[in-house]
Amino acid sequence: MAEPMPLPVPLLHEDRLDYTPTQRSVPLARRRAARLVTEWGQPEIAGDVALVVSELMTNALLHGSVQGRLIRVRVTLGDRILRVEVSDPRGERPPRPRPAGGDADDRFGRGLLLVGAVAARWGWEPRTVGKTVYAEWDLPGRTPPTPEPVTAGPPPVFAAGAAKGTPAPQDPPKTA
Repeated sequence: MAEPMPLPVPLLHEDRLDYTPTQRSVPLARRRAARLVTEWGQPEIAGDVALVVSELMTNALLHGSVQGRLIRVRVTLGDRILRVEVSDPRGERPPRPRPAGGDADDRFGRGLLLVGAVAARWGWEPRTVGKTVYAEWDLPGRTPPTPEPVTAGPPPVFAAGAAKGTPAPQDPPKTA
């Protein structure tokens, strides 16, 4: 029996932008993501988001780019999850974290370990063309605003014979 599909969670914010597969796109995407996350009220994780975007964009540039195809960065904020996605056209090259070794000359290949250290979770999903690598952060639940208490005054008094909904004239208050 097939599992029921989860209902989509409404997004509070979404940003999506395509970048050319060049080195200068990495800092552009990193700064944009950090700025958006801060504007969306999550400044405490903006630095981690910037790091993750930088790592995922660099991986897409090095291992997932194809000439003439763009790399997409999507950042979404839901009620309880912030998600960063980087999509590239090379679906046959899934991301593979490499274990940290003691070799001083081995300086590359640790980006996904960093992503896993700062995000609550990460993973990847195949696309029709390419793949999407994502990272997510769990956010404290938002509490809906408390409605202002309604103070009810005395019910309106209607004049005899007046049209329905027309209040009767009130006597002025008595002064002593």
